[in-house]
Amino acid sequence: MFFEQTKWIIVIELIYLLFIITVCIRIIWDTRSVSKTLAYLLFVVFVPIFGVIFYFSFGINYRKRKIYNKKLEVDQFFQKDLERRLTENNQKILSTERLSVKRNRKLIRLLSNQKTERSYVLPNSDIRILNNGENFFPLLFDQIRKAKKHIHIEFYIYEDDVIGNQLKDLLIQKAKEGVEVRFIYDDFGSKSIRKTIARELNQNGVQAFPFNKIKLIYLANRLNYRNHRKIVIIDGKTSFVGGINICDRYINQPENKLYWRDTHLMIKGFSSFTLQRVFLSDWSFCSDENLTVNSEYFPFDEVDKPENYYAQIVSSGPDSDLPNILYSIIQAINSAQKEVLLTTPYYIPDSFLQEALIIASLSGIEIKLLVPKEGDSKIVHTATKAFLGELLKAGIKIYMYEKGFIHSKTFVVDGKLASVGTANLDMRSFDLNFEVSALVYDKRIAQEVRNSFYKDLEDSVQINPEQWINRSKFKRIIEKIVRLVSPFM
Repeated sequence: MFFEQTKWIIVIELIYLLFIITVCIRIIWDTRSVSKTLAYLLFVVFVPIFGVIFYFSFGINYRKRKIYNKKLEVDQFFQKDLERRLTENNQKILSTERLSVKRNRKLIRLLSNQKTERSYVLPNSDIRILNNGENFFPLLFDQIRKAKKHIHIEFYIYEDDVIGNQLKDLLIQKAKEGVEVRFIYDDFGSKSIRKTIARELNQNGVQAFPFNKIKLIYLANRLNYRNHRKIVIIDGKTSFVGGINICDRYINQPENKLYWRDTHLMIKGFSSFTLQRVFLSDWSFCSDENLTVNSEYFPFDEVDKPENYYAQIVSSGPDSDLPNILYSIIQAINSAQKEVLLTTPYYIPDSFLQEALIIASLSGIEIKLLVPKEGDSKIVHTATKAFLGELLKAGIKIYMYEKGFIHSKTFVVDGKLASVGTANLDMRSFDLNFEVSALVYDKRIAQEVRNSFYKDLEDSVQINPEQWINRSKFKRIIEKIVRLVSPFM
């Protein structure tokens, strides 16, 4: 009897061992990041059963396995003509002697490569920096009122509050005027509007869909892959992209308890086509409508004559073969000759970004990083602190914003290249979220973002490297422990 029981125990243990080995092989095969691979391996091996469940819930990129499929109907003649025109513009700009383009040719070529989803650098008639919701929302509403053909809106967070209802009423009004209105919201980030605003929009002529509807059977994985984009495209000519969501807290009013610092961008011109392509791809995934790529959505001959505001839109997500936004940031850092200024609410980098900043600083480039003094997530903020010591030792200057919460996702290189987008400097943004950023190759825009950065420093405190490194061992060990699980954040 004892022998029979022992035999079955050994058989079960061997089966479990083979299962764990199979899961480990799959982790090694599927996971791009070395740090994330090691984290999952340790979790699966040392936390029996739960570690495996966690990996299959959060670790597997199901989007990559064609659940997210970009299906767009294409008018072949129009598509070829559009691609030809965009390629010609891209080549024309690449050959210009304009300094902001000339010094960033490697970056432009990187992002216009077919393997990085071929994002063309294109000319625009106007680009504006919009700091905070109080500047963003009035201009957004004004442009929406002027819409003649279609309005495409996509946001991570849309709240059932004052500004959310004002925008809802405006969208319904435009739909009644005969304008096509399509709205994508993230089902996790915008959960407050599922049964209110989203339902009312659908009842009044606006097509509103959750990007990735959360269902119980898919709960963990769908929570893990979020649409973090905040974009608007109006008539294919005017677009908005940046960090501001549809929420009252983004408008700084006297009664607000917390000052919310954020940055958005308005683009008038051909770069709106790239944002349009991003939206249409997302739309084809979350709705039953497969829109045709034609002149209605890409009005090449109707766009205002460009005035050399060169910009390049880069998108990435779990459906991307490469982490395009991460690559763009690293290439921009590598191209710096004097200065790199970065603003992010969350800094949990992978090893490539961390080392790129350290190498640039040790090479004589002045690097300044601005993060919030107090984060909106204690564990994420603790993880951020765990990475700062290495940067300080390399001579990087780090500032903590004290006026409120800084939510901007921007960087400026040498006062000639600026980026405004939705991606934080963390592994979630680079690997798990659907993100988009605009790179602007224009000295005036870059200087404006640079000036905003230094104005924000007036409301910040610089970290003293010596004091930081000599903090209590208890704080540092807690941060190092949290850093071990940062690949899962």
